[in-house]
Parts: sequence; structure tokens; C-alpha cells
Amino acid sequence: MHAHFAQPIQAAAAAAVAAAMAVSNTSSTSSTSEPHASTPIHHTATKTEWMEAIEQQRLERSTLNRLIINYLVTEGFKEAAEKFAEEAGISLSNVDLTSLDERLRIREAIESGRIQEAINLINTKAPELLDQNRQLAFHLKQQHLIELIRSNLIDEALTYAQIHLAEFAEEEIKMRQELEKTMALLVFDKPLESPYGYLMQISHRQQVANEINSALLIYQNDESESDLSMLVRMATYMQEKLDNKQLRYPKLVDIASGKLDDS
Repeated sequence: MHAHFAQPIQAAAAAAVAAAMAVSNTSSTSSTSEPHASTPIHHTATKTEWMEAIEQQRLERSTLNRLIINYLVTEGFKEAAEKFAEEAGISLSNVDLTSLDERLRIREAIESGRIQEAINLINTKAPELLDQNRQLAFHLKQQHLIELIRSNLIDEALTYAQIHLAEFAEEEIKMRQELEKTMALLVFDKPLESPYGYLMQISHRQQVANEINSALLIYQNDESESDLSMLVRMATYMQEKLDNKQLRYPKLVDIASGKLDDS
């Protein structure tokens, strides 16, 4: 488990640093050259040179371990965090395991389609959250409506939409459009195969669960995004900067494996 996490993380971290250096170098070069009608594609380095540059950006094992623990705790993976901490010899004494347990129960309820249970748990843990964040409340209730449609409880779904969701549609056009798409599922014999079938995918439950998890972290004054997620986004951003400069380089094409493409 330890090695499985470490390799791609180190690749992403090192690639972000190397890409940042390359962007900096090309920026300084371009600032002294005349503009052209079309920018030719340039190679920043061979794959061997790029890998040598990455290898120089070594990360301490302790840093990698902290990144992994931070990700697992932030995303609510308690058992995985405890197991990894045990393997890596890291103390979790500074982690609020009670809060982590509560977020985990809420995530599990949403991802299992038990939305009303999740709402009750949220109201217990963070009584003001759904009142303060109308979009969050809408997405939870929208997901409950989706679960009713999934269970073919048509009359109950219509009643629920009228009582609990109509007010949101009156407040904001985007919410009204989302509600219309959800209600359109009722028209199809096989809603999962309809143009709006993505709403019934398990990934949509996960999307709502992630949104709730981030909101709960902010509510309790914690970071809403893990350091690892930020690092991956940074690596992606730096590569986009290189792409925009029409540079060819060994691109990180698979974060999970740390695979580079030098085509």
C-alpha cells in the first residue's frame, strides 16, 4: 500500500516542479525574442534530460507520507488512513477522528442513496449549513428526488418535487434548469438510458457526496481540498502552460501510474 501511493505522488510532485522550471525558462526566453505570426513547436528537453531533472527534485519520504495521510483524512477514508498510518509509523493524534467518522457516515449514506438519512446527519453535525448554503441543500434534495425516481415511486417523486424543490426553481434559473432535467427522467421508460441518465449514475451520488464533504470541512474551519489534489491540479496547470507555449516535452499522461509520454 505504501509504495503503491508513493510512486505516482512523487512523479506528480516532481513533474510539477520540472514543468514550473520549464515554463519559467521559456518565459524568460520568449520575453527577449521578436513575436511571430505562428509559434513553432520546440522541444524543452529529451525524455532522458527531463527524467534527470525530475530525479533531482527528490521528496522526503515523510513528505510523501503526510500528503497521503492528508488526502485520506480530507476525503474521509478513515480505515485506509489508520492502516496507512500504522504501516508508515505516523501518529494520528492530531486528527479529529470523531469528525472524520461523522463525515464518513454522511458520505456512505449519500453514496448508498439514503439521502434523508444524510440530511438528518448533516443537520445534527452542522445545523446551519444547509440553511446557509442553498445550492448544497438543493443538490441534496435533488438527489433524493432522483432516488425516488430510481425506485419508480412516481407519485411520491412528484409530491416531493412540489413541496421541497419548487421554491429553489423560483430562486435561480440554474436550479430550475437542473430540476427540469431531473423531472424529465419521469418521461422515459428507461431513464438511465435517457439524455439525462447521468443523473442516475453512481458517479452523481459521489459528486454530491464530495460537495457535502468539502462544505463540512469548510464549516469546521478545515481545508476543503487535500494537499495532494492541489498538487495534481498544479501539475496539470503547469503542463497546460507548456502546451499553450507550443512546447513538446515528456508529458505526464497518467497521474495514477506516473506515466510520461514523450511523443
